[in-house]
Amino acid sequence: MYSHVRGGHASGGPSPVSGRLAPNGIAPGGPAPAGYGQGGHQPGGYAPGGYDPGNHRPIGSGPSDRPASPPPPPAPSGALTALAVDDEEPALLELAHLLGEDPRVGTVHTAANATEALRILHGNPADGSAPVKVDVVFLDIRMPGLDGLELARVLSAMADPPPIVFVTAHDDRAVDAYEVGAVDYLLKPLRSERLAGSLDRTIALRGSRGPVPPSAVAAQQKRVAPETTDDEVIPVELAGTTKIVPRSSIRFVEAQGDYARLHTTDGSHLVRIPVSVLEDRWGEAGFVRIHRAYLVALHLITELRMSGSGYVVRLGQGSTAIELPVSRRHTAGLKRILRGRPQRPPRGPEDGPDGPIRP
Repeated sequence: MYSHVRGGHASGGPSPVSGRLAPNGIAPGGPAPAGYGQGGHQPGGYAPGGYDPGNHRPIGSGPSDRPASPPPPPAPSGALTALAVDDEEPALLELAHLLGEDPRVGTVHTAANATEALRILHGNPADGSAPVKVDVVFLDIRMPGLDGLELARVLSAMADPPPIVFVTAHDDRAVDAYEVGAVDYLLKPLRSERLAGSLDRTIALRGSRGPVPPSAVAAQQKRVAPETTDDEVIPVELAGTTKIVPRSSIRFVEAQGDYARLHTTDGSHLVRIPVSVLEDRWGEAGFVRIHRAYLVALHLITELRMSGSGYVVRLGQGSTAIELPVSRRHTAGLKRILRGRPQRPPRGPEDGPDGPIRP
C-alpha cells in the first residue's frame, strides 16, 4: 500500500489549498477518516475508515463474530517515492490514485503548482519542513506561473535530478519534453498500462544509475553554482508569475518584519521568511549577519571601513557597489571572519575578556 501526502502535509489534515477538498474527500478542517494516509487506501478507490458492510451491526447487538480484518501490508522495501504536479485537482487526484495502485510505489506527494513542488523538494524554512527525496516526478506541462517544462529545467540543475515524466492533454510539446531529458511523455486521459510502462523506465534508469558518486555530485554543483556547494533556489510569486531566484544571485537580504527582501543584481524580491531563518540556513553557504536588518554574501564584501556613525561594508565594485551599516555587536565578529579567524563564542557572566575561562 502507499501513503498519499498533499503539499508536504500528511493526508487527513486540512488541505493547504483554500476552498478545495482534501485528498481524502472531506472538507478542509473536517475530521479525517480513520486509517486514511496510514495504509487505509484500498484498491479500487479511497476507503474512508476502511469501511466494510460486513462490519456493520444494528445498535444494541453484541460484538460481531466476524474476525477483524488484517492490517494492510506496509509498503515494500525500496518502493518508489513519487511527486505528482498538476494544477487541476481532479487530474492530480486521479494521477495519485493510479500511482498508488501500482505496488512498486510507496509514497505519493502531490503539488498544485511549481512553487508547492519546489517547497516539497527543497523544504520550506517558513514552517521548518525538511526536503523530500523523490525517485520520480510526474509533471503537467501547462500550469499557471512556472510551467512544467520550466520546472523540469530547474530540477535538472539539482545535484541528483529525479527522472521526469510529463503528463499532459497536449501532444505538441513532446519534442520539448525530451529535450529536457524526460523519461516518458503520457497523454491524458491516463491509462494504467502506460503509467506502469513509465514506472518500468524509471526503475530501469534508477538501477543503471546506482548511487551517485561524490565526484559527480561535486562536478554538477560546480557547473550549477561555482560560488556555493549547493545552490538553493527560492520560488518568488508576483502577480501570478513564479520566478526562481538562485541563492548565488543574492547579494544581501534585508529584514522587513516577518518578511525578507532578497536583493540581487537585477532587482529585489519579497518573501515570507524571517531573516533569522535564512541566517541559520545559509550560514554554511557564506552568508553572514552584519546588522539586525542585514544578511550579506561574505564573498561580495570588498571593504570594511569606519564612517561617521560606525562601520560600514561595501559590496561589489564600481557603479553597482552598495554600502551597508555594520552594528556594533556584529563588528568584532565580522573582522575576525574577514581575517580568516573563527568567531569567538558568546561570553557568559563568568567568562574572561577573551572567552570562556578553562581550567
